Amino acid sequence: MMTYYILIGGIALISWLVSSRLKSKFKKYSKVHLRNGMSGAEIAQKMLDDHGIRDVKVVSTAGMLTDHYNPKNKTVNLSEGVYSQRNASAAAVAAHEVGHAVQHAQAYEWLTMRSKLVPIVSITSSMSTWVVFGGLMLGAAAGVGFGYYIAIAGLVMMGLATLFSFITLPVEYDASNRALAWLKQKNMVSQEEYAGAEDALKWAARTYLVAALGALASLVYWAWAVFGGRD
Repeated sequence: MMTYYILIGGIALISWLVSSRLKSKFKKYSKVHLRNGMSGAEIAQKMLDDHGIRDVKVVSTAGMLTDHYNPKNKTVNLSEGVYSQRNASAAAVAAHEVGHAVQHAQAYEWLTMRSKLVPIVSITSSMSTWVVFGGLMLGAAAGVGFGYYIAIAGLVMMGLATLFSFITLPVEYDASNRALAWLKQKNMVSQEEYAGAEDALKWAARTYLVAALGALASLVYWAWAVFGGRD
C-alpha cells in the first residue's frame, strides 16, 4: 500500500502544480483586454450564431473555472469571471465551451462516446478502488474464487474510468482547436490576445492529460496487485 500512497501523492503533486500554473496563466491573460470590447458571454453567443446553433443558451454559473457545456439542457455555462469579463482568458474559455456545443451539434464521435460513459462512470468511479481492495482482502491475489471475481469487477470499473479519461482528451483538445480556429478566422482577437488564449487553453488541456495518466497509473498498480501475486 505504501507504493500506492506514493503514486497517488506524486500524481496529486503534479496535478496541483499544473492546476496552479493554469490559474496563474488565466490571471495573467485576464489582464490582456480585448480590443473588440466583447465579454465572454458575447463571444460565446457570436460563436454559436456563426455556427448556426440557435437552441443553446449562454448562462452564468457561480465559482471559478466552473465553465462547462451541458448537453442535456443545451447550455454553455460560463463562470462569473468569464461571463462578464472582456479579456483574452474570458475569450478563450467562452470559445472553448462553445466548441463543445459545436461538437454536440455535429455529433462529434468522441463526445458521443464520452456522453455514453458518463452515467456509468459517475456511479462506478468512486467505488472502484474499494471494490478492488475488498477483493484483495478476500484473497484475489492468490487466485481465490469469490475475492478474485470481486477484484476483477473493481478493475473493470476502474478501466471504464480510465477509458473515460482518455476519451476526454480528444474531446477537450478538439474543442480548443475549434475555439482557436474560430477566434483567428473571424479576426476576433489581436495577435497578442490570440497568443494568450492559445497558451491558456494549452494549460487547461494539460490538467486533463495529467488526470488521464494518473487514472492509467492507478489501474496498472491495482491490476499488478491482483495478478502479480498469482503463480
